Amino acid sequence: MPADMELQMVASLLRRGRTLDQLSTGLTLLGVLFGLLQLLLITPVALGLILSAWLIVVGLLQKYWALRVAFDAELFELVARDADALPDRTQALDQALQNLGLQPANRAGRPWAERQRGALKLLRNQAVLLAAQVLPTLAVILASPWLSFTG
Repeated sequence: MPADMELQMVASLLRRGRTLDQLSTGLTLLGVLFGLLQLLLITPVALGLILSAWLIVVGLLQKYWALRVAFDAELFELVARDADALPDRTQALDQALQNLGLQPANRAGRPWAERQRGALKLLRNQAVLLAAQVLPTLAVILASPWLSFTG
């Protein structure tokens, strides 16, 4: 597969991280609202406060990974635009990252296959953190006592 097509495909996959981030942001806000509701109750439920804190903390961690994924998506797309000059662009990219303190000098010159694996690993980390928000939320919803009144 040509290098520019691979880079564009990785950039496209990384842009899917935005959707994950939007869902996580909604769950994080739900956690904030749920936590505030618990604090306003006369007798707050400990499980509710724990779930709320979990949603907020995991949501903030996910936001960090989302920022990194979005940054990588833009870098991959930028490099893919002129893949014919890939060696020159790679050197320029490594130098810029080092100047900004975003990459140590010993990581310069890595092959693009390794960079792609690393970027996709960041996306997987983001997805795992989203799952860590979704699963407890679903568990609490399904275990809630109000379900017994609906059927």
